[in-house]
Amino acid sequence: MKYAFVFPGQGSQFVGMGKELAENFVSAKDVFEEVNQALGQDLYKVMTEGPDSELTLTANAQPALMAVSMAVVRVLEKDFGVSLKDKAAFVAGHSLGEYSAACSAGVFSLEDTAKLLRIRGDAMQEAVPVGVGGMAAVLGLSYKDVGALVDACNDERYYCVAANDNSDGQVVLSGHIQAIEKAVEIASEFGAKRCLKLPVSAPFHSPLMQSAAEKMARAFMEVEAHDAQIPIVANVLAAPETEKKEIIKNLIEQVTGTVRWRETMAFFSANGITDLVELGAGKVLSGMAKRSLKEVNSVSVCSVQDIEELAKNL
Repeated sequence: MKYAFVFPGQGSQFVGMGKELAENFVSAKDVFEEVNQALGQDLYKVMTEGPDSELTLTANAQPALMAVSMAVVRVLEKDFGVSLKDKAAFVAGHSLGEYSAACSAGVFSLEDTAKLLRIRGDAMQEAVPVGVGGMAAVLGLSYKDVGALVDACNDERYYCVAANDNSDGQVVLSGHIQAIEKAVEIASEFGAKRCLKLPVSAPFHSPLMQSAAEKMARAFMEVEAHDAQIPIVANVLAAPETEKKEIIKNLIEQVTGTVRWRETMAFFSANGITDLVELGAGKVLSGMAKRSLKEVNSVSVCSVQDIEELAKNL
């Protein structure tokens, strides 16, 4: 058995997440309290009571998703004696999930990870005025074939780029709203099954996020970092890294760069991963893995029952 642990990104949040963990495990409750203190906000209340509109705000969703993932990690370690660094061959996270992966691998403290994600969420929101940028999911085209669609949508004023290469047949575009709307309009002419505008307020993982990348570069100077105890497969490389300086460099590049998730899954497959475990809210990553890595056992772990089952198998 060779395990990879992965951490979800934005979009996996839901009102009520983390509640069952906090009610059953003091170790999980402690994680949520630490994050609340780090941010000077009752984020746990937003997570468990909503409203959904407040939880969905980028500045809240990012640290909230990380908090749930780290609560699962902490429960595994404190309550079940399962240490990720003893079990994991690799960790990876989708977009903000890469911060959860770094925290789980001992690169940053929980407090610093929460603060970094709050800065990241605010910086990404502020990088582009609301209404200027957007994102769209293209279904039924490969990453290679999306290139022609992107070229057709771009001109000297407006552009979009492939922001997330999620899986064969699922690529997310990001950029100026004019280019995104054109992609939605003409995608079928390029062979796409569907092209859907996403309910996000900013063009993540595109060059329009450059000012956010610069803010993150400054934010990383303020935190203590350590080499990773588990190799982190970086979004921008789809390759593993343990050296703290390189991990930080990858996280800065990731703000404007493509999330190479399809290639990350291919890396796991090529490196003998037998079990992929998604730790945290939702089932997006384990669902994608089930479709793309048929030979790998993929599970999502967020509930008390999920954790007990995983601990038994580990």
